[in-house]
Amino acid sequence: MNERLIHTPEGVRDIYNSECTRKNQLTGRLKAVLKSYGYHDIQTPTFEFFDIFNQDKSVPSNQMYKFFDREGNTLVLRPDITPSIARAVSKYFQEETFPMRFSYNGNVFINNSSLQGRMKESTQMGAELINDDSVDADAEMTALAVKMLLASGLTEFQIDVGHVGFFKGLIEEAGIDKETEQQLRERIENKNYFGVEELTDNEALIQLPKLFGSGDILARAEELTGNPRALSAIKRLKELYDILGAYGLQKYVTFDLGMLTEYDYYTGIIFRGYTYGTGEEVVQGGRYDDLLQKFGKSAAAVGLAVRVDQVLNALIRQKIASDHAETDTLLLYASQNRSEAIRLASVLRDSGRSVQLTSFASDMEAEDYTDYAKRFHIREIMSVNADGSTSKIKVTGGTRS
Repeated sequence: MNERLIHTPEGVRDIYNSECTRKNQLTGRLKAVLKSYGYHDIQTPTFEFFDIFNQDKSVPSNQMYKFFDREGNTLVLRPDITPSIARAVSKYFQEETFPMRFSYNGNVFINNSSLQGRMKESTQMGAELINDDSVDADAEMTALAVKMLLASGLTEFQIDVGHVGFFKGLIEEAGIDKETEQQLRERIENKNYFGVEELTDNEALIQLPKLFGSGDILARAEELTGNPRALSAIKRLKELYDILGAYGLQKYVTFDLGMLTEYDYYTGIIFRGYTYGTGEEVVQGGRYDDLLQKFGKSAAAVGLAVRVDQVLNALIRQKIASDHAETDTLLLYASQNRSEAIRLASVLRDSGRSVQLTSFASDMEAEDYTDYAKRFHIREIMSVNADGSTSKIKVTGGTRS
């Protein structure tokens, strides 16, 4: 056998046993939050036309998995789900003007450099609120991010919020050209204070990497500029913070006006959520009022994406226990008691239990079954014996941590 065939390509991996169960449990909890906020499921294709994702240059072409169909069209595995939903909504809800709420769960594919150490396939769960340009919609999406992380089991995390308009306003005020703007983006995002000073003498831009912290930072930012666009962004963030107070979620939110984004389609607020145990954000999102226009529908929109694999990594590294063992019961039976065992398994399953039904094997000892239960995180072994009686054994180590 070719040994290479049992391995996965670089950047992807198998998920199995308790980790797979835990991931499914996590997505179930996240979906329950989305449903509680009135978001409806939507599914878009795993691959789309290349131009769907190439319009804003948010993901470089060389980081997309590209291939061709029979007609010679260039297709890509989706590197981002939001443009797909924008396309679908523009097609099927062209005339709808009321706010629409959609949620999704799917994998994205980005051909990162091997040196970055990132996975090339990952799972995202997200929400998109379309046809609503209000600050209330911004607040709902930010609150939803907090609620989803809380539902995951995380308790120590922070949502950093910024606004694209503040940076854009400062760039306008300073008369910065496109090439210098890109260099500034990189240095501000990396908190490279001295690097920013090398490119501009504009005091507001120089201070931008330092403008992060609690709500008080907004007043400080307001004093640095007279640009209407930048001041409008600060006003929006103040209103957002007040509404999050009504949600009771201000303690989870800080502001970072030097936070920029690789996705060019964002037009308003942007946010990222961080926790310890993972080096990357666990949730990201923001407002993208112009994206649907590229597909023929004029509609404001705001959304988020929870990076499920990063949340799962954080839960494991923070040693946060999951809800249930993978299987409640391993039910063993002698062949002459098969009918009784099937009946008992049905009763247990109907009551909500998870049951594996297995006949006794002549070459197996009791310890073999106990070891198996530990390996596959089964909490209890129940036996239907030859005389029709039943017995139970609690399995130490059978409950997942």
